Amino acid sequence: MKTFTPLLALATSLSTASAYWKGFNIGANNPDGSCKSYNDWVADFQKMQSLDGYFSSARLYASGDCGTLANAVPAALNTNTKLLAGVWAEDGNHYNSEKQALADAIGAHGTDWLIAVSVGNEDLYRGDTSASTLAGQINDVRGMLQNMGHGDIQVGHIDTWTAWVNDGNNDVIRACDWVGTNGFPYFQNKGINDAYNTFFDSVAATRDTVNRVKPGTWVWMTETGWPVSGNTMGAAVASQPNLQQYWSSVACAAFAQGHTFWYTLQDYTSSPSFGILDANLNPIINTHC
Repeated sequence: MKTFTPLLALATSLSTASAYWKGFNIGANNPDGSCKSYNDWVADFQKMQSLDGYFSSARLYASGDCGTLANAVPAALNTNTKLLAGVWAEDGNHYNSEKQALADAIGAHGTDWLIAVSVGNEDLYRGDTSASTLAGQINDVRGMLQNMGHGDIQVGHIDTWTAWVNDGNNDVIRACDWVGTNGFPYFQNKGINDAYNTFFDSVAATRDTVNRVKPGTWVWMTETGWPVSGNTMGAAVASQPNLQQYWSSVACAAFAQGHTFWYTLQDYTSSPSFGILDANLNPIINTHC
């Protein structure tokens, strides 16, 4: 029978201000493309925490790329920020270097900063790997953590909801301690007034599949957002008012329902641009819920 002890331990580690982790996806590069330094990560975490709301956690995509964990973990520890760490799964050498960077960060700093680990990001959606290969990597990282004396750390994978409802990927669900689902009504060409139902329908579809394949496994909402600028996609229009509406309806509901990581803190040089901070690090929207 599946034990729920790690999940309960995770829940009890949260602040009483929030029943779930809630934070932002944050990339390892500055807007000019350079790698973020320790000071850059401190600035990101402090800005995130200054927003209206209780944002004490961040999801990172990599461990070794751009010295992500080497710089971000000390910054997290000094700002009381918790991190959902990522390990890139593509290319054997890259995967091994990412896994080593995670081990190095844990060896140097312990695990007080670590929420959980995601092995890969949207690999199934892109078709970059097989379900069996990815499942093996998830188990491999879990084994590494167990050998280091940290078998309580949850290991999962993050992918699009369309990948999770594909039964060909069930081996990955079976390997995961938790499942992260990404959904963007904007890319489904849905208008803003249909966005709430579209997103939560995708979450429900993912949960239904996961509970059928591996009952009791938590589904985290690891990426969603609405762009403030970019192309019109069918009925989906990128704009500041639509970002505000999507936040006020979807984000506020998601934060109350489960672990949620919003896409994204800042990406003003991208198109479409989903960031809630502008080029001067000022909030584009009201983040109050």
